[in-house]
Amino acid sequence: RCNYTAFDEGSRAGRGEKEKLRKSYLFQSNAALFEAVELQDLDRVQELLKQYSPEELDLNTPNSEGLLPLDIAIMTNNAPIARVLLQAGAKESPHFVSLESRSLHLSTLVREAEQRVNELTAQVVNEAPNADCSEKEKQLKAWEWRYRLYKRMKAGFEHARVPDAPTNVHLSVASSSSVQVTFWEPLSVNSAVVTKYKVEWSCSPTFSPPLGEAVIDKLKNLHFTIRGLVSGTAYYVQVSAYNMKGWGPPQASVPPFAIPSNWREYDGRAPRRRGQTEALDHLLGQVKTVHQHCVCHEPCKNQPQSRKHSVSKSLKHLFHPGSKFLKTLKRGLYLTAIFYKDDNILVTHEDQIPVVEIDDTYSCLLMQDFLWFTKVSCMWDEILWLRQCVTVSQSSCSCILQTRFKMLLAISQMQGLLGIQDLGQVFFEPVKDKQGNILIVTLKEVKTNQTFESVRWVPICKLQTSRKSVSSPEEPTALDTLLISVQDKLAYHQRSSHALSPGLYLGYLKLCSAVDQIRVLVPERLPNILCHVKIRSNPNISREEWEWLQKMVSVEEPIPVEPEAETSQNHLFQELQVAIKELMTLVNIPLQEAKDFRLYSQEVLDFGGQVSFLLLLPPSDDVCTAPGQNNPYTPCSGFLTLPLQIFELGEER
Repeated sequence: RCNYTAFDEGSRAGRGEKEKLRKSYLFQSNAALFEAVELQDLDRVQELLKQYSPEELDLNTPNSEGLLPLDIAIMTNNAPIARVLLQAGAKESPHFVSLESRSLHLSTLVREAEQRVNELTAQVVNEAPNADCSEKEKQLKAWEWRYRLYKRMKAGFEHARVPDAPTNVHLSVASSSSVQVTFWEPLSVNSAVVTKYKVEWSCSPTFSPPLGEAVIDKLKNLHFTIRGLVSGTAYYVQVSAYNMKGWGPPQASVPPFAIPSNWREYDGRAPRRRGQTEALDHLLGQVKTVHQHCVCHEPCKNQPQSRKHSVSKSLKHLFHPGSKFLKTLKRGLYLTAIFYKDDNILVTHEDQIPVVEIDDTYSCLLMQDFLWFTKVSCMWDEILWLRQCVTVSQSSCSCILQTRFKMLLAISQMQGLLGIQDLGQVFFEPVKDKQGNILIVTLKEVKTNQTFESVRWVPICKLQTSRKSVSSPEEPTALDTLLISVQDKLAYHQRSSHALSPGLYLGYLKLCSAVDQIRVLVPERLPNILCHVKIRSNPNISREEWEWLQKMVSVEEPIPVEPEAETSQNHLFQELQVAIKELMTLVNIPLQEAKDFRLYSQEVLDFGGQVSFLLLLPPSDDVCTAPGQNNPYTPCSGFLTLPLQIFELGEER
């Protein structure tokens, strides 16, 4: 039963008493961890490590016997628990500075436990049965169990041997000043648990003299990058493993050495985009400076479609009675903004997706204007300035300029009604219907938990079922089409913001042309990147690898130039063979057709230093499929084609 009086007294004890209780509770959790390790209860160990931080558990504070949880796990040869503790940051006891000190410490623990067992046995035998005797019997059982534990730990230490060498030690060039070594655990299961590794490097194959070494005790990822090396110099690397019996033999890497370099060193080529961002920012600044002193800098007075709206920090304008969101579409060009959070979508007070009119007399070439609009979407915060610069006379300007000016007005109106500047990303194609309506769609995910005044978030499924369609199923309006396909558009928006994991990839470039645009083939699961497969985790291509690739693509006959065994070029050759087979299967092209394909040998495509691409190109005549041209190899499901300009914008994002 609960003692409420005690609760009241405890609540008045103050912070000092609460801190004492907390420390006592953490002490109990530390004791529970030792007990779980001693009882070899892996589930309990994992539960405690999940519930408490290593600091709260005092994971690396020795107990009264000078032992740590990791010591008990490795000396009882409990590899699963030892690995869990190591990944949590557990260390071995600092008392064990040598093999002799560990052996002496274990012998002392065994001797003292045996002595205590003998004393308690004598007391239990000689004393008459009573309460004290019952308590001593409990102590005797506890010490007998501890005596057996220490004997098992001592036997585990005595029978252990140094670990075998690590396996699959692979060396690769990470950059012009670094190399990366990856490795696996030793294969042997008879030796004690490995608790750390040592990476050594030298310019000599005999490692005399050694240049440096690094000890790796965080074993979640078995790899290490050696930095600060000299470009063009060969470095030899070896790795050895450590357990409680000491260091095992070193294992040399494959290939045996690596030379820090980058493919650009092959011909001294500078990055293609070096300085371009700064130059464009400078040009934009100059344009803004000129327009500040221009007549066009005066605020736009010709705004036939909108009235002034104050821009607030919330979305409450959505539900203002004076909002000029449209309920139905007439023949024309419109802008709609879709804001979503989880499975909910933002709607007006009339349960409509926000729509504003751009032009009700639209008759110009749509694709040119649409692509211009997508570029404007990169400058949502500059719309007012753009409007001031594009102020025109309705009677004297071209149709295209009038339409683009109306686009800017519609954007400003949407921003004002929503009370937000960033309208998100433009969907890659407008939504059209047979009545002549065209919808440009922007998408934005709201990730904050902030609550907005008067905002109505509606579940997407509810909006889809409750909306009353005014069109026939055979000829749906653009709004009905948008609502039916809204989940597909949200999925596209989410996938287009995903990034690739670091590594080197093989991409497939396939284009198709139409009357007014060129489209590029992309995977649905990652539409901002070309069709691709991963070659390896290291994104860097060394000078030697690039030189071999240049020789391979220059061979007239379709016979690969196989590099020498145990070289980085040979590893790349094998990795490329696997990647090409996988990519051909992915895009549904028979492997025998790959002999006519080419590797793009002008450059490696770098994306932020962590992701790089080699491009696989079809034969020259098949890179871009013309309208009406037969393409016998169509990719399986899971692909789509994007307008080239849309793809470039998504890639930049």
